[in-house]
Amino acid sequence: MQKIRNCLNAALASLAFIVPSGCDTHDVITRGSPDGASESPAPNTTPAILYDGFENYSREVRTTSPPAQKYINQGMQWLYGFNDDEAIRCFREAARLDPQCVLPWWGIAYASGININDPTMTEQESRTAWEARNAALERLDHASPVEKALVEAVALRYIWPAPEDPAELEQRYADAMQQVWQQFPEDADVGTLYAEALMNLQPWDYWTEDGEPKGRATEIVQVLETVMELDPDHPGALHYYIHALEASKSPERAVEAADRLAFLVPGSSHLTHMPSHIYGRVGRYSDAADANVRAVAADRRYLASAAEQDYYGLYISHNLHFLAYAAMMEGRYEQSIQAAREIETHVPKTFMQRYPQVADGWAAALPHVLVRFGRWQEILELDDYPAERPVSRAMRRYARSIAYSALGRIDEAEQEIKAFNKIAATVPTDWKIGFNPAHAVFPLARKMMHGELAFRKGDHDEAFDVLQDAAELEDRLLYDEPPSWLQPVRHALGALLMASGNYARAESVYETDLQRNPGNGWSLLGLEKARRAQRKTEGLDQLVRQRSRAWFRADVEPTSSCYCEPGAVILDQAPVNSAK
Repeated sequence: MQKIRNCLNAALASLAFIVPSGCDTHDVITRGSPDGASESPAPNTTPAILYDGFENYSREVRTTSPPAQKYINQGMQWLYGFNDDEAIRCFREAARLDPQCVLPWWGIAYASGININDPTMTEQESRTAWEARNAALERLDHASPVEKALVEAVALRYIWPAPEDPAELEQRYADAMQQVWQQFPEDADVGTLYAEALMNLQPWDYWTEDGEPKGRATEIVQVLETVMELDPDHPGALHYYIHALEASKSPERAVEAADRLAFLVPGSSHLTHMPSHIYGRVGRYSDAADANVRAVAADRRYLASAAEQDYYGLYISHNLHFLAYAAMMEGRYEQSIQAAREIETHVPKTFMQRYPQVADGWAAALPHVLVRFGRWQEILELDDYPAERPVSRAMRRYARSIAYSALGRIDEAEQEIKAFNKIAATVPTDWKIGFNPAHAVFPLARKMMHGELAFRKGDHDEAFDVLQDAAELEDRLLYDEPPSWLQPVRHALGALLMASGNYARAESVYETDLQRNPGNGWSLLGLEKARRAQRKTEGLDQLVRQRSRAWFRADVEPTSSCYCEPGAVILDQAPVNSAK
């Protein structure tokens, strides 16, 4: 794909299950080969295909070709779903079918540019954008007034030779789109494109740590709300509105948008997946899981006939990673483990090989799923990962240390900590686990291992102090969706506090976790047990009902918020495949 060279700072994700401690600007891995060297892909020349699942949107343009109109409609939806390369294929086909139509050349130019998940351009993309810009300008005599305004605005976005930093051009483009929006205030596409132009000026940086809007966040939200009044089912506006609010203190404002988008564009896996960003933030984990089940199915349909994938593998792996996490929060072992395995089998190998510094962090989900569900023996039987996957190798050692501690095999747990540290030291500094540097996540893993081990040694106070430190480290991680640490630390801390009879502190821990991860059954169970132990009966029936709703599809029956608690019951264990 054309956009294969940008590894993102965090590999989106796309993509929020913890209340953010702040939405800091993320570091960006320069688009290029995996080692950061500049490398431009070949031009996007694979023919376009008309897929099912794009019937609910249309952008009427000046064209003499009905087939060209169909490709433009689909191209716009791919554009709004961040599959820019597929959008370009559609626009190229539309231009072939109607050589004088302006909109396809605008689309090629626009889709060759940046978005919030892809903030740099290769030389080839810059050249493509420049040439398409010029082709669009040459056809202005055939443009409608709004098409002419869009072309003149996007013309300000590119120059040749392209600068290394596009910030000034992006600002110039955003200013121009503001005028276009003022000129055409009834055009939902114009408003959506203007909002995206503003978002590109401050990607993933819309809210302060206190939840106050940063920069032009308020305007972004207001513009998108205006667009949704014009067209409540506009796929781009719904998508961007979710992104604009997911890291805020009020993600519930985007619930209606998420519900509308959930089944709107079934052909686009990313648009199908996007509601899960809000569902997870508001405790609708089952809906988050279902959205990603549908997204994975859309990926399979797409991959069966699409051009060879590379960069878009980022979104494919993100859907599976999100599914594993949401199912973990639901207490669904089988779905979680299946999704974790499929990251390695379903995601294009070219993505895994070209971008290991991004892909390995997501592909390391399997050990975390096994820890979540207390599958200690399966963890110990898990084969090692190859040397080129050091994050996965380190997380396997983390899981083994937790397993040995839970089994009371202290010496072996200590040896695994040493092995973890040795492997972690080999991970390059630019490797990621979600949005976070791997070396920002590793200290949390170390504290988890030390805390669990200290508890098994009988050093309970030390264990609680270390695990509390781990929870605070978790709180300080960059906002991510799903979180870079898949099992909330407070689930383990609360469980071990319960095991030591410290019920009041456990109650407080669970209450805090439910503020950060609302409606999760693990902490609802822990809170129920902590209050029962203190003979606090008020509200218990409501807690039981909440937990029943949260786990109505669970295939496990945990007796604790964490299987690390001594005596926690592990039911229905199933074998796990090799990691290789």
